[in-house]
Amino acid sequence: MKIKSLKAYKKNLALQKPYAIARETITEVENVFFEVVLESGITGIGAGNPAPEVVGETPDQAFQNLQSGFIEYLIGKDIREFLYLIDIARNHFENLPGTQAAIDIALHDAFGKFIGIPVVGFYGRCHQKMLTSVTIGVKDVKGTIEEACDYQRKGFKVLKIKTGLDAALDAERIIKLREKFSDRFILRVDANTGYDLGQLKLFLEKTKNENIELVEQPLKPDIDKNLQEFPENVRRKLAADESLKNATSALKLSQQNLYGIFNIKLMKCGGIAGAHEIAIIAKPANISLFWGCNDESIVSITAALHAAFSCPHTKYLDLDGSLDLAEDAVSGGFVIEDGYMFPNDKPGLGVEIL
Repeated sequence: MKIKSLKAYKKNLALQKPYAIARETITEVENVFFEVVLESGITGIGAGNPAPEVVGETPDQAFQNLQSGFIEYLIGKDIREFLYLIDIARNHFENLPGTQAAIDIALHDAFGKFIGIPVVGFYGRCHQKMLTSVTIGVKDVKGTIEEACDYQRKGFKVLKIKTGLDAALDAERIIKLREKFSDRFILRVDANTGYDLGQLKLFLEKTKNENIELVEQPLKPDIDKNLQEFPENVRRKLAADESLKNATSALKLSQQNLYGIFNIKLMKCGGIAGAHEIAIIAKPANISLFWGCNDESIVSITAALHAAFSCPHTKYLDLDGSLDLAEDAVSGGFVIEDGYMFPNDKPGLGVEIL
């Protein structure tokens, strides 16, 4: 079955409520979409939302790339060769993971729909359902408690608390959450590179009895070598995010033994193919997988979920990036029940274009 036509477009997707992280306050997100139409009329859809401060590519750049002359190369190609086509696109758009991800995801979706099985079924499903965390941005104690109460009412069981501006206040927020909810929630922390070494030590000391499951990227990538100051049991609970972009950085980090967890984001590594490269490196290094996201469409969130469920060493999900969107280009993709997340088992990514 050959590829008949291609289409790229972008949408500025508003958030239902803004939130703050250590670097900025987020109010809306621009996502780029890419559609691959087969001769049969089957349409696969991909999406990209790269964070320029992390990977050096903007959504506008990805949109321009998806309209470039190279894209015409895909027309007339057999969708059964989708992995080869993804490899060609990755080589052409080197170091442009948002562009790569949109192409990769669209081709995966089209191929899965063509053969009539979910993407995760093609790779082999290792998990049936997993808890996903939901995110509380940087805010005061009162606001943190209020939002946690809202998530409790909705049935979520894992909270990821954004920190990184004030280590003492961050610790107080965690302590107050434990006082209020006891063990009702699993707690994770994401400092978004906001701490220096002294602040991280302060935060960890103040929260040592609060049963934090993991701490995501506390230091900037250029100083994360300082994590060697912590004992092995502490580093096993640290997750690389901004320091982990692709297979090259994954190999370096696995050799340095700084992190016990890799946070894989399709918008950093260029899609499902790039994610699997990181996963292959992590497994023999005994590094657990933590699947994260930006504020993204259901399209790419679902793609990450399929990739996550195809890896046996996936331990954590943080795929809430589409839950707070006020609009999207698709529906479907996944199901969340009582805090557990799983694919809807329809062919491809199981999404329907609106």
